Amino acid sequence: MQVALGGTFDPIHDGHRRLFERAFELGDVTVGLTSDELAPATRHVDRYVRPFDERAADLRDELAAIAEARDRSFEVRTLEEPTGIATEPQFDALVVSPETVDGGKRINEIRRERGHDALELVVVPHARAEDGDIISSTRIVNGEIDEHGNLVADETDHSA
Repeated sequence: MQVALGGTFDPIHDGHRRLFERAFELGDVTVGLTSDELAPATRHVDRYVRPFDERAADLRDELAAIAEARDRSFEVRTLEEPTGIATEPQFDALVVSPETVDGGKRINEIRRERGHDALELVVVPHARAEDGDIISSTRIVNGEIDEHGNLVADETDHSA
């Protein structure tokens, strides 16, 4: 099975790792990584996103370990548009998170318009931080949690 997924992946965290693990359970994986031009447009909040080359290097390292353990192959490609690579005919499944299901449905509409079969949409639940909220890159960048969802201690000295 040929599996697609996409995102900005900056920084990579346990929620992303759930997506990757599920994708490799299903088959060989192609990951679309948002281009430097597209990344700001896909953000729901305004924050710095590292350059594509840095994100791609981290992503390849992360994927290589999972792919090797499962004897699967992977490819990282540049996403230049939100519907990305998943509209291409060779894919069988698309791994999504709960907030990207609608994007997956839109991709299937485009595939049907192009005469391709719809993708199986595989929804992976959010990974939760120790406070019960979802693990997100924004929360990590803001210093609330680490990549595993552990709360980051407040370094402020309140004793003075």
